[in-house]
Amino acid sequence: SQGFMTGSDLLIKRKSVVRITTGSQTLDELLGGGIETLCITEAFGEFRSGKTQLAHTLCVSTQLPLHMHGGNGKVAYIDTEGTFRPERIVPIAERFGMDANAVLDNIIYARAYTYEHQYNLLLGLAAKMAEEPFRLLIVDSVIALFRVDFSGRGELAERQQKLAQMLSRLTKIAEEFNVAVYITNQGVLSNLSCLFQERAPYIRGSQII
Repeated sequence: SQGFMTGSDLLIKRKSVVRITTGSQTLDELLGGGIETLCITEAFGEFRSGKTQLAHTLCVSTQLPLHMHGGNGKVAYIDTEGTFRPERIVPIAERFGMDANAVLDNIIYARAYTYEHQYNLLLGLAAKMAEEPFRLLIVDSVIALFRVDFSGRGELAERQQKLAQMLSRLTKIAEEFNVAVYITNQGVLSNLSCLFQERAPYIRGSQII
């Protein structure tokens, strides 16, 4: 339903939240137990700061059973920069005592080339998530294609509008299918004014690491 619900109904919905381990006890503690379903977690930092490595780890930890702080579900991965490496999944799966081939079979992957392609992939995911037990959606990186497709200063307003539309879709997926959404965003620290322009709009209820 798109309308109101009672506080009691909302409490029941909140009880369905699953917290998925990041593989790091310290990070899990900072996040209150791991990344949460029903919301978006954004990893924001410079190039090679571990954002994509965490995405690979979450591909595995999401498939752990609930009693091992996993999500007991499948993973959808949208890659905008060509950084996903299935061979990196193998040692992570072994570390968690899981069969690497089974883990890889439970990850669906798509390479996005334009922001429109990225958005259409999200639209297509709804049908899959309605049929199969997904627990995590990764978009790495959420803003890269917007920088390419809307590169001029005069296009900034349109870019922010399209990005807000994308983030709204991600929020809807998180809430409708009780999945965790993990997005990465690369910062450029050499120009402070640019940094604030490049940030994805903060979403209430989201986590930023």
